[in-house]
Amino acid sequence: QVQLVESGGGLVQAGGSLRLSCAASGRTFSSYAMGWFRQAPGKEREFVAAISWSGARIYSDDSVKGRFTITRGSARIYLQMNSLKPEGTTVYYCAASHSWPPYEPDYWGQGTQVTVSS
Repeated sequence: QVQLVESGGGLVQAGGSLRLSCAASGRTFSSYAMGWFRQAPGKEREFVAAISWSGARIYSDDSVKGRFTITRGSARIYLQMNSLKPEGTTVYYCAASHSWPPYEPDYWGQGTQVTVSS
């Protein structure tokens, strides 16, 4: 069992930056691939970025390449988001998966809201 808690969301102007954090608990955290997903109102949840259990593999959606960076620490993962676009409000979710890439996670966090204003 893995529990995930996101933090770091908030309101930012377009072009600005935010750093999201996801705290993980559970004895087998290090064996999971981790990822970030996002969901805007009225839209389906979509993949953003992922990092393997060792940190050796990283994969990002084309829409965020060059702007977002996923990293992994001790029982945490991060998403550094730069050059944010004025896309309104989106909820970002942290996820853990036994598979790679982690398109169908086994565990989800509750989400943290990010609002980018124009």
